[in-house]
Amino acid sequence: MRNFYSNHFIQAEGVPKACVRSVTLFIVHLSQILHHLPSYVHRSLYIDDLQISCQGSNMNMIERQLQNAVNKLVSWCDNNGHTISAEKSRCVHFCRKRSIHLDPNIPIRNAPILVVNEIRFVGVIFDRNLTFLSHILHLRKKCERSLNILKVLSKTSWGADRTSILRVYQAVILSSIDYGCMVYGSARPTVLKRLDTIHHSALRICSGAFRTSPMESLYVICHQLPLHLRRQKISALYFFRAQSMPKHPISQLTLPVSLYRLYAAHPSHILPLCERTKMLLHDSDINNVSAQFSDFFTFPPWDIPQFSFLNPFAGFYKSSTAPVTFQQLFHHHRYQYSSFVPIFTDGSKSDGHVGCGVVSPSDTLSYRLHNCCSVFTAELVAIFCALQEISPSNQRNFYLY
Repeated sequence: MRNFYSNHFIQAEGVPKACVRSVTLFIVHLSQILHHLPSYVHRSLYIDDLQISCQGSNMNMIERQLQNAVNKLVSWCDNNGHTISAEKSRCVHFCRKRSIHLDPNIPIRNAPILVVNEIRFVGVIFDRNLTFLSHILHLRKKCERSLNILKVLSKTSWGADRTSILRVYQAVILSSIDYGCMVYGSARPTVLKRLDTIHHSALRICSGAFRTSPMESLYVICHQLPLHLRRQKISALYFFRAQSMPKHPISQLTLPVSLYRLYAAHPSHILPLCERTKMLLHDSDINNVSAQFSDFFTFPPWDIPQFSFLNPFAGFYKSSTAPVTFQQLFHHHRYQYSSFVPIFTDGSKSDGHVGCGVVSPSDTLSYRLHNCCSVFTAELVAIFCALQEISPSNQRNFYLY
């Protein structure tokens, strides 16, 4: 009611509504729940979406393990002011056995958790047999509705140009197709091809091509990859990102030798993500690339470092400035910083060769990089190598050119 205020009270638990820090405080607090789960239970948490799982061949053992984990979750929630709803919880029995066997029975305070055939977790639908057919059908239906936006924007009289429509397609439709593709990419090729019609229809709308136009030409005109190559690219980038994190679950997975023989004897069986990516990198001749470990705690997100640099050539353009002017400016700059040790770095790329170099008054270093690296990567590697060389030195005044 208007002009009516509640009585004053002390809030013993919870976070205030409409507060900027409420979500962050809730995530920090709820993340402690993972430390109270047994080690034999796999777990993942995204804000308030919690998933626990166990694997094995004995259903009675799996039930006991999961029930023990659920009891620990309920106990932690009771002590910290949370509640777990059995009505909102779901259980999925992932199994490919063809024989009849019972589903697990796991109650929360004597209220059984409903066993379903599929579940949506963090935007991806996981079905009982992990075929991801339900997710792809749902994704296709969602993208078909979004195609109407492109149809409206592609009018010949007042519609947008090709570049603008492609940007809308990438932001609205292609982003949904890319999301989770490293997960549902393990589906059968016949299932994944259901998304190709969406991709092809969108490219035809964006380019204004006829229905009889070959798809290869549309890929070139629109500067887009086929979906299967796009999934491979995203999976490879995700694999390298996982390799840069020492504690990432994927970086610690290794396929047993017995499973290698099983997959070799059954070529129709689809390999896990890590093994598919390793085969892709091997076929692309980039399997010997090692990922640099990244430490996220070196620069916390709330303390982003500000780097500054000097540019004595600011305001002078190469096309309208004589070389002797640049030489004079550089000599004047070196005179101002004569007490600093100069370090020169450079990177270059030619046909089949990528490299970088570091030149100092005492030494000259050169490095050969993989052929797939860009000039920008070569320049960064040269600066990184220069910093590694001067880091242990007692001299602290250096200047990198």
